[in-house]
Order: sequence, then C-alpha cells, then structure tokens
Amino acid sequence: MQICTSIIKHMPTISNKGRNMPESPIRKLAPYADIAKQKGHKVYHLNIGQPDIKTPEVAIEAVKNIDLSIIEYSPSAGYESYRKKLAKFYQRQNVNVNPEDIIVTTGGSEALLFALATITDPGDEIIIPEPFYANYHAFASSTSATVVPVISTIETGFALPSIEDVEKLITSKTKAILICNPGNPTGYLYSEAEIKQLASLIKKHDLYLIADEVYREFLYDGDDEHFSVMNLEDVDQNVIMVDSVSKRYSMCGARIGCLVTKNKMVLATVMKFAQARLSPPTIEQIACEAAIDTPQSYFDEVISEYKSRRDTLITELNKIEGVIVTKPKGAFYCIAQLPIDNSEDFAQWLLESYNLNGETVMVAPAAGFYSTPGMGLNQVRIAYVLNKKDLITAVNILKEALLVYNK
Repeated sequence: MQICTSIIKHMPTISNKGRNMPESPIRKLAPYADIAKQKGHKVYHLNIGQPDIKTPEVAIEAVKNIDLSIIEYSPSAGYESYRKKLAKFYQRQNVNVNPEDIIVTTGGSEALLFALATITDPGDEIIIPEPFYANYHAFASSTSATVVPVISTIETGFALPSIEDVEKLITSKTKAILICNPGNPTGYLYSEAEIKQLASLIKKHDLYLIADEVYREFLYDGDDEHFSVMNLEDVDQNVIMVDSVSKRYSMCGARIGCLVTKNKMVLATVMKFAQARLSPPTIEQIACEAAIDTPQSYFDEVISEYKSRRDTLITELNKIEGVIVTKPKGAFYCIAQLPIDNSEDFAQWLLESYNLNGETVMVAPAAGFYSTPGMGLNQVRIAYVLNKKDLITAVNILKEALLVYNK
C-alpha cells in the first residue's frame, strides 16, 4: 500500500485546464443507463438530441456510390464544390453568404472551438445567456476563456435578458457575446428585434457576436421566422456564424459543420487552426454536398413531425402536478422544472433504482447547462426526439417516478 501511495504521490500532474473541463451533463450518466439496460430495463432517452428521423436518401446514396481508389485529405477549408453549393443553399434562405466566407469544420463544435481560439486570449470573457449548450463551457475552458453568464428565466420563456443587464457585464476583457438561435437547451427563438439589440451593443463596444444557428429550420409556430446574424447591417466585421448538418439532415455522425464570417482576418486566423487539424472528413463532405439537394418535402414532413412531438410533450408535461414548462418555439428541446431539489440525483435514481413495468427514462440534469452555481438544480432538459407514442409513455414514467421519489 505504501508503494502505491508513493507512486500516486509522484505521478505527473494534470493541467488546470483539464481539471476545470466540465463533464457533459448529457453524457455523464450514460454508464447508469448501460447498467439499467443490462438489468433488462428499457430506457427512453430524453437526454440527447439524436434524432430518429431518417437521413435524406440522396446523402445515403452518395456514400453508397462513392468511387474512390484513395480517400485523400480534403482542402483545409473544405471542398470548394461543397462551399459553393452551401453558399447557394444559404442564399436561397435569404442569408447573405458567399463561398469565400465559409470554412468547413469537423462539426459545429470545431467551428465554435476555432472561433473562440481565434478571438480570445487566456482570461478574456465571453457573455452567454444561460442556460446554454453545455459544451460552450467546455470550448471556453479549452481556450482558457471565461464564460460570463447573463441569466434568462423560465418565467419569461428564456427570452433574452434586458440589453441593460447584458451591457452591465461588459468589461475590458469582454471579447464576444455568444447565442444559440433557436436555443439549445431552451428552444427559445430570438426575434429580429433582439438580434438587432445585440448588434447595437457589439457595435458600441467593438465586440464579436457569435451565433450558433444549427437549428435554424426547426421553427413551429405560424409566422415565426429565423433572422440570421449574417443579415445584420453595419456589423459584418463583428459577426461569426456557426452551422452544422447534424440536425438539419439528421446526420449527427457525419461531423460536418462550418464557420461563416465576412471578417477576412478572422477567416485567415481560423484557417491556421484548420490547417493544424489538416482537413475536415472527405467522405462525409461528399454526403453533405449531396444532402443539399434534399427536396423541400423532406423538411416539411420533418418540421410537421417535430411540431406534433413538441405539442404532445408539452401537453403531457403540463398534466404533472408541480411541473413548470414553457412551450419552445424552435429546436427540439425544452427545460422542465420539476418538484424536486436535485435533478442530478433524480436522474441517476431513475436509472439505478426505478422502473415502471421494466421501463425507465433518461433525462439531462439542467444544472450542467448553467455556469452560475445553484442554478437549474430542479430542472431537466428534455429532447423530444422520440415518436409521440414513446414520448407519452416516457412522460407517464416520469410522472409515476416523481410520486415515488418524493415519498
């Protein structure tokens, strides 16, 4: 035992950056789900945004029909043919983008990582409305930037806090404001007016506005429209857009995203990081280029299905006494406030100690989507990526579990 202690005592140390890297609230309970499944329990996964919608056939066929003798590196910026086709795709959506504004990345995650690495030095600050996608904190930690949260609340449906509250947080170290529109984990859709308020703020203080727009197509209510930051006037040098094929085409495993900006200095710097990682995946770009030809009927069916799922989920959650939830306008997530004190303990208990007729539910504790200590402790993020029948079953399990847990 003394030998083991000595060995441990003299082990090389882990970096502060590594120690401070947050665990994923979405994935860290996965081992408990595995144990539940080993017991023979069915687990309804409401914790992760992995759609069950089929990938467009044109993308699948493109992969099947690849005729390559060598799978070569692609250009560091991505294939020009793909970037040209992607630019035309954005232009059809009235988004002001040209091929030379685009760098293809390995998922939207790499685009965000490259953006933060490009614009921040250690200790620089990024203001983010919270709750926010948990990996934003991880990307900031990776680049030694500091997340400065501005709290949005469930009572307002997670609307953008007042612009005065945002401005109060700006210091000499502030480099950017980062938003997700529509939002993960809240499903909130920022209005054109809110985006323009942020534009006036970044112009006044000479900041960047980074917008994660990967859920742009997923809008469900009437005349709601997505307003892209690429269409802001007078701040084109301050704006960076991040996008991905993961949700749009149900191609999460393809790991293809992009970073888009009119700022040539930002693009040149991002390219250094892109060159350092060599290139984005070759075969996946071929699939993504083909996916752009997906017919509009595919999206019409997908959006209709998700709207129906959203409405089903919110209706069922509102039947549970003590649950507070607002109807999301976009993406496919919502934050639900439960009549409990600690959602992480509850989420683990669901997997370890509870089942209803051999079935249980996996949710994502919402505290991991906040950086303010003590926030979100009684909240969970729910992804409505299951079919309506399974959603109804899962919420019923949640309802019965709460009764048992609170006893």
